[in-house]
Amino acid sequence: MNPTNDSAVTSPPSPAEDVARGTGVSLWKQIAERIEADITEGRLVPGARLPTENELAERFGVNRHTLRRALASLTERRLIEATPGRGTFVKEPPIRYPIGPRTRFSEIVTREGRAPSGRLLGSCTEPASTEIAQALGLPPGAEVLRIDMIREADGVPITVASHWYEAGRCRDLDLLVAATGSVTRALETLGLGDYRRLETRITARPADEEDRRLLALPAGRTVMVLDAINGDPQRRPIQYSRARFCADRVQLVVKN
Repeated sequence: MNPTNDSAVTSPPSPAEDVARGTGVSLWKQIAERIEADITEGRLVPGARLPTENELAERFGVNRHTLRRALASLTERRLIEATPGRGTFVKEPPIRYPIGPRTRFSEIVTREGRAPSGRLLGSCTEPASTEIAQALGLPPGAEVLRIDMIREADGVPITVASHWYEAGRCRDLDLLVAATGSVTRALETLGLGDYRRLETRITARPADEEDRRLLALPAGRTVMVLDAINGDPQRRPIQYSRARFCADRVQLVVKN
């Protein structure tokens, strides 16, 4: 994990006197150029947290409206990213996310040098739709357990997923997920930890309102949607998942 992730940057951006008035170049554009230069020249490293809006506005001698326009420009160009409750950070490279026989979020994120975490959003039992029943090898309408989760890397939301399981086979799995924050550890408790990827389908679509809220995305962003079936060593389906990934925070790698 980058050690600068949770420490405010006290080195440049450039001082207020570098922002020149009356030159015909907008103040917000000058500020954006100064911050971009600090990123490209290595004074602000990937994962570094920028000072607060108030601190930056004071540093550049401008009002917060002007400062926010500069930050919005850098956000649109994917140089920085604001995460609610944490601050604004220099964007890190996307996580290299292999899709193979054994795909585990926590292991993948840890290998990338970042700290994984997970949180249960909700759970319920419901009748299986035709699609879910077919994926799990169940009759339509069979009772399935649905678990909704969000997963993060260094506190940045990466994916929101809904998982479905045969209710009778995975009873109390939601309680275990809530306690551990991990689907894999919860399945291990039930003796189902050795699951393997049987099928993955990848599509993309614009992020909807719920995606933007949960993944902290601005309007206009895209999510990659992964529909996946995981099975036990006998290839009997255990889990059907539909996960939405922030498209510019991961690089999906299909393993042959």
